[in-house]
Amino acid sequence: MFDTKTVSLEWGGKTLTLETGRIARQADGAVLATLGETVVLCAVTAARTVKEGQDFFPLTVHYQEKFSSAGRIPGGFFKRERGATEKETLTSRLIDRPCRPLFPEGFYNEINVIAQVLSYDGENEPDVVAMIAASAALTISGVPFMGPIGACRVGYVDGEYTLNPRQSDAADGALDLIVAATGDAVMMVESEAKELSEEIMLGGVMFAHAEIKKVVNLIIDLAEQGAKDPWDLAPVSDKTGTLEELRGLIGGDLAAAYKITNKAERQNAIAEARAKARAHYESLDHDDPAEYLGKLKLVKKLESDIVRKSILKDGTRIDGRKVDQVRPIDSIVGFLPRAHGSALFTRGETQAICTTTLGTKDAEQMIDGLEGLSYSNFMLHYNFPPYSVGEVGRFGAPSRRDIGHGKLAWRALRAVLPSKEDFPYTIRVLSDITESNGSSSMATICGGCLSMMDAGVPVTRPVSGIAMGLILEGKDFTVLSDILGDEDHLGDMDFKVAGTEQGITSLQMDIKVAGITREIMEKALDQAKAGRAHILAEMTKALGSARSELSAHAPRIETMQIDKSKIRDVIGTGGKVIREIVAETGAKVDIDDEGLIKISSSDLSQIEAARKWISGIVEEAEVGKIYDGKVVNIVDFGAFVNFMGGKDGLVHVSEMKNERVEKPTDVVSEGMAVKVKVLEIDPRGKVRLSMRVVDQETGQELEDTRPPREPRPDRGDRGGDRRGPRGDRDRGPRRDDRGPRRDRDDHPREGGSSEGGSHIPDFLKD
Repeated sequence: MFDTKTVSLEWGGKTLTLETGRIARQADGAVLATLGETVVLCAVTAARTVKEGQDFFPLTVHYQEKFSSAGRIPGGFFKRERGATEKETLTSRLIDRPCRPLFPEGFYNEINVIAQVLSYDGENEPDVVAMIAASAALTISGVPFMGPIGACRVGYVDGEYTLNPRQSDAADGALDLIVAATGDAVMMVESEAKELSEEIMLGGVMFAHAEIKKVVNLIIDLAEQGAKDPWDLAPVSDKTGTLEELRGLIGGDLAAAYKITNKAERQNAIAEARAKARAHYESLDHDDPAEYLGKLKLVKKLESDIVRKSILKDGTRIDGRKVDQVRPIDSIVGFLPRAHGSALFTRGETQAICTTTLGTKDAEQMIDGLEGLSYSNFMLHYNFPPYSVGEVGRFGAPSRRDIGHGKLAWRALRAVLPSKEDFPYTIRVLSDITESNGSSSMATICGGCLSMMDAGVPVTRPVSGIAMGLILEGKDFTVLSDILGDEDHLGDMDFKVAGTEQGITSLQMDIKVAGITREIMEKALDQAKAGRAHILAEMTKALGSARSELSAHAPRIETMQIDKSKIRDVIGTGGKVIREIVAETGAKVDIDDEGLIKISSSDLSQIEAARKWISGIVEEAEVGKIYDGKVVNIVDFGAFVNFMGGKDGLVHVSEMKNERVEKPTDVVSEGMAVKVKVLEIDPRGKVRLSMRVVDQETGQELEDTRPPREPRPDRGDRGGDRRGPRGDRDRGPRRDDRGPRRDRDDHPREGGSSEGGSHIPDFLKD
């Protein structure tokens, strides 16, 4: 029934298996990829015809994680997989970016790539497996895909590169690097690093490429067994003559336009040149409308040819800069008065408003993924409104590009953040791009770092970022620093590097040609290092290090550590105690399983009140020490006073004043604040207090003028010989004849009977 083809490879200590022919047989190409016990199914379908008027390549990639693959049921109300999560969106981009350049120019058939995680073992990350499955499915589908590509993840621990570590392990190490490549050259790099050198980063890419070649050969083996017949493509017509015709018509106009430094003026000049070409061809008779449209499409090709040759031959860029020159930079911090931290970062015609907001633990981002619930205390969100490029367009939910750019900046900045123990805040950085002409993601990194320092986040070192470009013709190439938008569109590479003065924190590379060499990457990294240093120096003119004080509008968070055995006392039955602390003080109180307590409020007095309350609960009372307290209950023989937060003690009526007190209510009332001294703590923890030896105004201890009580004889010494024979014992007068009963302090004993319902502490009983 099935014509199954299977190939396998021992790869990094695990078995990588690719299978086709059993599942999704109606797709043009379908591959089941397995690494360990992680299984991903990828299916590829392609349209046989091109939609009328379509002049772009509609490649769509969808990556989806099935919760059943990890034995989980989705959280939330609907209990099913819904819209793409951030990780699913980012992984879709990881698949798309290296595959897209490997389709031939002019191929406009729509292609749909769907990768679904069917099994996840918690060890082998499904994103890399999905990239391999997508490449294999495209390779065997018959579509004109000039692959295959392979992919892998690389870590760096103790000076050694590791292949395909768990994503969490890679994040805890010094490097989390994902590389995609053909057998000949690197196509894509995505990474997060902890201030590593250019040499280590390049070594990681080369290590990955060596391992990827094994996967590429495995996919070729599968294709040799089960690939479908390749599509017959229409021959590409020679358009050299038309291109030269256009060059003679508007070549001079375009060359002059691309020497205009102002973006808006340059775009107007280019639009006039295009209109001139359109008017020329419209004036001619055309039997075939497609021929007319095809000639107009070559205007973009002519623009690319003019710009690229100018850079390669003369070293002249669109805005007149040298190839390694960075545009003018201006930085302002603290310009938004109510934001906790803010920065306006402008580089040429690219500008970002970045703000930092500090919050408490309950503001953390909850992430529901295959590995279960997790929480992140650092978020970075990037927005790209259409007005930033002078266009009218959709304004709403973030696009895949927005999510990808934000994640790149997040990776670059996370490496310099303080630990949760040192800075127990939730941090949200927001970047709103207000102008864009190249590398707004790098402006987000620079502006985001400045806004965090303005907010008082103690980053280890400032981070800057730069985008590098490439013009490659044969063996000749030029690397460009701080590329413009047009240099990105017309060039061959977008190579983004971010880091501190100590090293790289993030690296991302996308190319539009079939791979780049080690020589080009080395040149780009060296040139980027100089550019990053220049940008960093400009940033420090605005703010060189984090502010020592938080904004007056930011919440204050203080931490205290208690013994785990006291957690129950602080929380109370059903959370009663902690709710009371929050309600009474106004501060937020969070406590974890290790006994770390975070107290937060914008009012320092509220924090101090909560801290004092909690300290009173967890600390042990000391005999002879004076405390502030509050009367919580009055009984016939005294008053119970709450002191040290959750502890109560008894002030006997005889300890309220030095003179005789008839009733406790003559001295105290419920809710009354008093100062008490601890006289005694019995073995069962019951506390006896005194008010009379403390000045109730100042809290100073007073001299005790009352003579000390005679010590009570030990109950164990009361033998029969002491009492004598029962019959000879002088019982004295009956109680009815002796008047009121007296207690140890020679005061009338009031109450204490079962009928009165009052409770006499054990240490007061004879």
